Amino acid sequence: MTLSREKIFEALGDPVRRYILELVAADEQTAGAIVAAVQQHTRISQSGVSQHLKVLRDAGLVSVRADGTRRLYALDSAGVAAAQHWLAGLVDPLAQFAQPLDALATEVARGQRARKVAKPGRVGESA
Repeated sequence: MTLSREKIFEALGDPVRRYILELVAADEQTAGAIVAAVQQHTRISQSGVSQHLKVLRDAGLVSVRADGTRRLYALDSAGVAAAQHWLAGLVDPLAQFAQPLDALATEVARGQRARKVAKPGRVGESA
């Protein structure tokens, strides 16, 4: 599944979905426990909570697994990592160039060493 930065941040834009993420970040939760907790926090129907869970699943922020007739939701680390990666790029926009620049510096140094070794002696110098 390809994670969409737009879907992730759209999902994070809603306070109910952020609250759900806080619930499942602490521990895996059943759908019923999530509905009950959210309903204590705000007035919302069971189907409303289900819609929020679907948005979070589609964005890759939560995963769901079946356990008999129950559905257990957990935080999906891949979606969280994608959000963190994008946010880190805002803090240090040049970080993506660090490794290629390190490689370039290594090649420049290698070329300088090669020129020094290959440089013939100057006129008037004794060997």
